[in-house]
Amino acid sequence: MKNVMIKSATALSALILAGAAFAQTSEVGQRAENQQDRVAQGVKSGQLTAGETANVENKEATINHEVRADRAQNGGKLTGQEKQVVNQQQNQMSRQIAQDKHNAAKQNFGNSEVGKRAENQQDRIANGIASGKMNASQAAHVEKNEAAVNQEVHTDRTLNGGKLSGAEKAQVNHQQNQMSRKIYKDKHS
Repeated sequence: MKNVMIKSATALSALILAGAAFAQTSEVGQRAENQQDRVAQGVKSGQLTAGETANVENKEATINHEVRADRAQNGGKLTGQEKQVVNQQQNQMSRQIAQDKHNAAKQNFGNSEVGKRAENQQDRIANGIASGKMNASQAAHVEKNEAAVNQEVHTDRTLNGGKLSGAEKAQVNHQQNQMSRKIYKDKHS
């Protein structure tokens, strides 16, 4: 009888610890997931430019890395102080997302073939973020590259009276092909 009670107490303790760990994970994890959903919506709607998204995702990846490191040091849990720091960081991220989504900068793709392709890739990135198939680091990396291509197209058009030469179109197409493969790889790895 004593063994049954000890086993029951041990099982109950394990269940309580697992529940506490789940609550802790869901508290921080759910907030991060909500923010990822906001970023994905901003990317899809064009409210977030590729550069803004890369910046936000880099910061999110840093927070995620800190949380993983803190949990690794503390047996899978965050201390009260670590939770407070993460909460402050997530508050700051939330404000940054809101500012970026509501500033004057908008992702403008235009009606060109290059613009349509860029818009399609932004939709694919947004879907990857929203579905969880792309993590913050992956999204930051592809958005940084996407921002560089967008800047290059803008510069080339500015220098050429609003148009891209055939060679410039070929170069952008090559870069977009590389980005497309990277997005696919990140979403399916």
